[in-house]
Amino acid sequence: MTASLAPHPHPARILALRIAAAPALAVLAALTAAPAHAAPADDVRVNEVVTTGDVDDSIELYNKGATPVDLSGWILKDDNSSSKYKIASGTTLAPGAFRAFDVHSSFGLGSSDKARLYLPDGSTLVDSFTWSKHSEPSWSRCQDGTGAFKTAALTLGAPNDCGSGPGTTPVAWPGGSSVSTADASNVFGQDLSGLQQDGSVMWGAQNSGKLWRLVKNASGGWSPDTAGGWSAGKSLRFPGGSGTPDSEGVTVPGAGASGGVYVSSERNADSSGTSRLSVLRYDVSGTATTLTAAKEWNLTSDLPAVGSNLGLEALTWVPDSHLTGAGFKDASTGAAYDPARYGAHADGVFFVGVEGTGMIYGYVLADSGAYTRVAALSSGMSGVMELQWEPQADRLWAVCDDTCSGQHRTLRVDASGAFATTAVFNRPSGMSNLNNEGFAIAAAAECVAGSKPVYWSDDSNTSGHALRKGTITC
Repeated sequence: MTASLAPHPHPARILALRIAAAPALAVLAALTAAPAHAAPADDVRVNEVVTTGDVDDSIELYNKGATPVDLSGWILKDDNSSSKYKIASGTTLAPGAFRAFDVHSSFGLGSSDKARLYLPDGSTLVDSFTWSKHSEPSWSRCQDGTGAFKTAALTLGAPNDCGSGPGTTPVAWPGGSSVSTADASNVFGQDLSGLQQDGSVMWGAQNSGKLWRLVKNASGGWSPDTAGGWSAGKSLRFPGGSGTPDSEGVTVPGAGASGGVYVSSERNADSSGTSRLSVLRYDVSGTATTLTAAKEWNLTSDLPAVGSNLGLEALTWVPDSHLTGAGFKDASTGAAYDPARYGAHADGVFFVGVEGTGMIYGYVLADSGAYTRVAALSSGMSGVMELQWEPQADRLWAVCDDTCSGQHRTLRVDASGAFATTAVFNRPSGMSNLNNEGFAIAAAAECVAGSKPVYWSDDSNTSGHALRKGTITC
C-alpha cells in the first residue's frame, strides 16, 4: 500500500490516497486541504460532467493510476456543500476505468455550478470542476484524467471524445447502391426494430413486445414462419409471465437459437414512463404463442439514466474466442479479458446500444443472472439503433436511423484492446432516409461474386414495407 505526499506538504495541501489492489486496507492522511486543489498524486479524477439533455445530471470519474481504487463512501457534491451523493459500498474503479454516477436524485447540476469529489470524511477534496454554462452535451477532460475540460460528445463510462480520429470521414456504402423491399405489403405494420439472421431464419423484435421468426420466401425476402405458432409473431413477457417488454434488439449466441434468443428491452410497456434496461433470454423451442423470459439481466442501475423511450435499442453477441485473440481489454479489471473469470456464460460478450446517448456497452451475462460490464465506448453517433457482429470480417457494426441520415459505422479491437471506429459509411444511395432500427448481415456462405445480402427494418413501415434488402462486399 502506498501513500504519496504533495511536493510541498504545506497544511493547505492534501495527502493523496492510494489503495492497492490486494489487501483491502486504507490509509487516510490528516493534512487539511484547500478547497480549490487536490494533491497531484491522486489517481481519481472528475472526468466528464453532463448537466442537460437526454441523460440525467451525471458525473463521471476516471482512474488514471495503475492500481484499483475503492470508492466506497466517497462523496460527490455540487456547489452547495449540503448536497451530497454518497458512492455505494463495494464500488471499485479499476486502472484506466470510467464510472458515471447519476446524481440527479441528490442534487441538480445547474448552468453555473461545480462537480466536487471528496473522500469519505466529506471534507478532503480530491478533485473538482467548475463551469458557467450547461454541457453541450458534455463537459469532458481532454485528454482523459489530465487535460482541460471542453465541450464534447457524450461518452459517459467510456474514453472522452477529444477530436476526430482515423476512419471518421463518411464514405460511400461498401456494396450495391440499389435497395429493394424484402417483405409483402403491410405484414408487420410499424415498430419492427432489431434483426438477426441465424442461418435460414431471421429473428425480428417488434416494440409492441413481439418476437418474429421469419423464413425466406420465393422472391428472396422474408415471411413469417407459419409453423410452430409463429404466423403472427409471439408475445413476450418478463420472467414470471408479467408485463410487456418494449423489445428493441435481438441476437443469438454462437449455438444459435438453441442457446436461447436474447432480446433487449428499454421499459415495460405496461409502465411506459419508467426505464427498465434489460436483456432477456427466451426459449423458442415450443409452440406456445406467448414466451416468458427464462432469465432477465436488468442493467438499469449500472447505466446512466436516460428517458424511458431512449434505452437499450441495440443488441449483439461477440464470441469470447475473437475477443481473446484480438487482445480485448476488460474494463472492469484493466487487464486482458479472461472468460474463465466469469464462470458459465454464453461464451461471449453481449454488446448493447443506448439510443439516447449513442453509447455502446459490453456485458458478460452469467448463467446465474449476474452481469459484469467489460466495455464502454461511444458509437460516435448521436444515437445507436442497431449493433451487428460480422464474423466474416471480424467487425462490429453500429447503425443509426434517420436521426443520423442512416449512417453505419464499423469498429474493431485496436492496439489498446478497445473497440474503435474503423470506417463510417453513408447509407446506400438508392435507399431513402428511412427510420431503420434494424440491420442484419447474411453469413459468408451466401457470398456470390464477392457480395452478400444485408437487410434493414424500417420502424415506420414506409409505403407499407418494413423490410428492405441490399448488398455489401464480402
